[in-house]
Amino acid sequence: METFLEEVNKKIHGVPLQACYHCRKCTAGCPAASYMEFNPNKVIKMIQNGQKDKVLSSSTIWLCLSCETCITRCPNQVDIARMMDVLRQMAIEEGRAAKEANVLKFHEAFLSSIKFGGRVHEMLMTVHYKLKSGDFFSDVDIAPSMFLKGKLSLLPPRTKDLKSVRNIFEKTQSKS
Repeated sequence: METFLEEVNKKIHGVPLQACYHCRKCTAGCPAASYMEFNPNKVIKMIQNGQKDKVLSSSTIWLCLSCETCITRCPNQVDIARMMDVLRQMAIEEGRAAKEANVLKFHEAFLSSIKFGGRVHEMLMTVHYKLKSGDFFSDVDIAPSMFLKGKLSLLPPRTKDLKSVRNIFEKTQSKS
């Protein structure tokens, strides 16, 4: 039977997590580490120790920003951002709910926006999220100033090769 470590390593398709020697440079550079239940280094240690339930039930996997600061700081190029993506997908496949309210709905709205246009369109993503979460008015007061400052656009940016983006989504859907 496959261990949790082997399962994660197989799905990240990169440097195996055993390459981590726990220097904690990933955690030192992570802008979200102070908000996480377990820091990135601790998550790797938990995976190495087979603590699947604890990892997949943690808020940490949902709070990772995927900014990739961790991999740029890692002396062994362990791709923690990719690892967090894999862990989120595993949690979804196992039907595990995120501890933070609506975080999965935001995740789905984000991916839906990328699937639609190949890039994130904040307005479309926000509408999708608001409809899914039912949280219609909590931040409506900031939208006009963001729009006036050019932070929100009505028209979504488009990717030239949208077919390739959609193919990526199809391939990942067929694997799960």
